[in-house]
Amino acid sequence: MKRENIDQLVKVEYHQAVHCPLHDNKFSFFQIVYVISGKGFLKINNNMASYSKGSLLLLTPNDQHYLEVLECTDLLLVKFSERYVKNYPWNSINSMECILYGASFLSGCILQNKPDIVLVNSIVDSLLHGIHHPDLYQDELTLNYVNALIVIAARNICKMRTKQITSNTDKRVIQIMDYIQGNIHDPALLKVSAIAKKFGFSETYLGSYFKKQCDETIQNYILNYKMRLIEHRVLFSDMRVNEIVTEFGFSDESHLNKFFKKRHHMSLTEFKKVKRSKALV
Repeated sequence: MKRENIDQLVKVEYHQAVHCPLHDNKFSFFQIVYVISGKGFLKINNNMASYSKGSLLLLTPNDQHYLEVLECTDLLLVKFSERYVKNYPWNSINSMECILYGASFLSGCILQNKPDIVLVNSIVDSLLHGIHHPDLYQDELTLNYVNALIVIAARNICKMRTKQITSNTDKRVIQIMDYIQGNIHDPALLKVSAIAKKFGFSETYLGSYFKKQCDETIQNYILNYKMRLIEHRVLFSDMRVNEIVTEFGFSDESHLNKFFKKRHHMSLTEFKKVKRSKALV
């Protein structure tokens, strides 16, 4: 399978897809795809979703994707590296990279917040104008437009990631979820005592507060999120088991497999074989 790279931190392109399929590929970077016109299907990893005019899609590094074009499709492609996401000062947004990786567990258009539709259309029009009619300080303007799209993508992913999260949800629980995602690789910072101290709660109150807001315990949320990331690493990356052990702070491979088997009743290697064999059927 071909792996595509970019030679810069941010790159914006216009692309027209006519053939079916377009390509079978992997990225080493994030990519926001906006459908200007056309329709068809996009397979991301093992999920198939339709796309049409106005769809906003987010592909994360190591996603396997396959575009099946039913009707000639015009696309705006916004590519940006992991390093750009990590190093850019996002002000009040913690763990932007982890939020964006949440798109790996979604399928189809991520643009679910209706007020953002008009905003995205305006940004896309501005980016397209910059591509076809570049002007003074175009690079600076383009970066600002790209940053706006990234923030909009993050906002929509956050709204989709938990069904119980609404516009009336206490902002503190969003901050707690962002903290968990941003520190998912550090077991010490994920202890209930550490989270409670960070947000000025007692451990007992934190547990009942999170359960009331999200309809699941904070421990389950942490375990489920960590498990989804590990599944993604196993299925869609070239990481070795020992590398996953190091990334998520497990003591050794046995510890990781024990954690994994509680959910899937099989080892990581067995899980990978089963999922890949099903994908080939």
